[in-house]
Amino acid sequence: MNNLIIEATKYTPEIVFDREKSLLEIRGKSYPENTSIFYAPVFEWLEEYFENAGDEKITVNMELIYFNSSSSKILMDFCDVLDAAASDGKNIMVNWIYEEDDEDGLEFGEEFQEDLESVTFNLVQKSIG
Repeated sequence: MNNLIIEATKYTPEIVFDREKSLLEIRGKSYPENTSIFYAPVFEWLEEYFENAGDEKITVNMELIYFNSSSSKILMDFCDVLDAAASDGKNIMVNWIYEEDDEDGLEFGEEFQEDLESVTFNLVQKSIG
């Protein structure tokens, strides 16, 4: 299985899913013109990944500095997929990374955290400078 790498643009985040490291990262801004089309390869990759993943610890780093409402819905769907995999026995840790002065980022992380039951979800404050 190949890694998934989607380079960031002005409107879309960088997405790097490294199979060998069991590391999934989403970074940047997310407000693509068509959110479902942009994220479709992500969900396809995840489905195949979880079918073949063993019992290794899977780390997901989400560091989004801005996302629109349609991206928020897709990100919740993404978290639901992770939560379902975790409830099926996968060892998944999500790090929601936000800047120390970003109260909205913290609040969004707390909302995502409340909706998840099976993944380990960490709110990680990133220092500025």
